[in-house]
Amino acid sequence: MIYKGFAYIYDQLMKDAPYELWVNIIEESISLYHPGASTLLDIGCGTGEIAVLLADKQLSVTGVDLSEDMLAVAQSKAEKNKANILFLQQDMRHLTDFPTPFDVITICCDSLNYLETELDVQATFEAVHSQLQNEGLFIFDVHSLHKIHNVFANATFADQDEEVSFIWNSFLGEEPNSIEHDMTFFVKRDEYYERYDELHYQRTFSIEQYSLWLKEASFEIVNICGDFELNKEPNDMTERIFFICKKR
Repeated sequence: MIYKGFAYIYDQLMKDAPYELWVNIIEESISLYHPGASTLLDIGCGTGEIAVLLADKQLSVTGVDLSEDMLAVAQSKAEKNKANILFLQQDMRHLTDFPTPFDVITICCDSLNYLETELDVQATFEAVHSQLQNEGLFIFDVHSLHKIHNVFANATFADQDEEVSFIWNSFLGEEPNSIEHDMTFFVKRDEYYERYDELHYQRTFSIEQYSLWLKEASFEIVNICGDFELNKEPNDMTERIFFICKKR
C-alpha cells in the first residue's frame, strides 16, 4: 500500500495510538535478548513516529517505507525533533544492501499485514535475514485471526472532530483471512472540508504459519506474545501478536 494524500493526515488520525507501547516492547526485547544493540532498521516506518522515539533511546535508527509521502512527513518530524535518522524509500520484500548489517530490525504497527501473498511474506523474512547481523533481533507484530474475523469484519468505525472526520467500513476480502478497509476522510481546509477516499487491504496468517516461514528463513523464535506484553501468551481473544526472533 502506497499512501498518498492520506500520509498528511495520518498523524491526526493516529494521535491516540500507543506508540510508546511498541517502543517499550522493543526496548524490553533488546534488553532481554540482545543487550548492547546499537543499530536498528525500522521497516514500514510510516511518518516516523516510532523511529523518532527509538532514536531518543540512544539507538542509531534507519527508517524505510514504500511511500514517498510518508517519508517526507517522517523527515520533517525527525528534523523538528533533532533526531538524526536516515530515511529511505524501499520495498520490504526487496531490501537494498546496507553498508553494515543491523543489530535489530523491526516491522511495527501491523505493516507486515499489508503484504498480499504468502510469497510476499516469505520474501520479506528472507530480506530481513539478509540485513541482520548474526544473532540480531527481528521484532514484528501482526493482526490475529480473531481481530480480522471478529473485530474488523463487517464493522464500521467513525469519529468526528473539528479538524478531521472519518467513516471507516471494514469487510472480509477475497483471500483467506484478509480484510479491506474502505475509508472516507473529511479534512478541514479553511472554510471547507476536503474529502479523501482510501481502500486499504490487509491479510494475516496463523501463528503456526508465520512460525514455519520464520524457521524456513533461518530465524530462531525466542518469544511469541500478545497485546504488548512479553509475558502474555496469545490466546483466542488476542488482537495483536508479537514475534521476537534471532538470526541463526
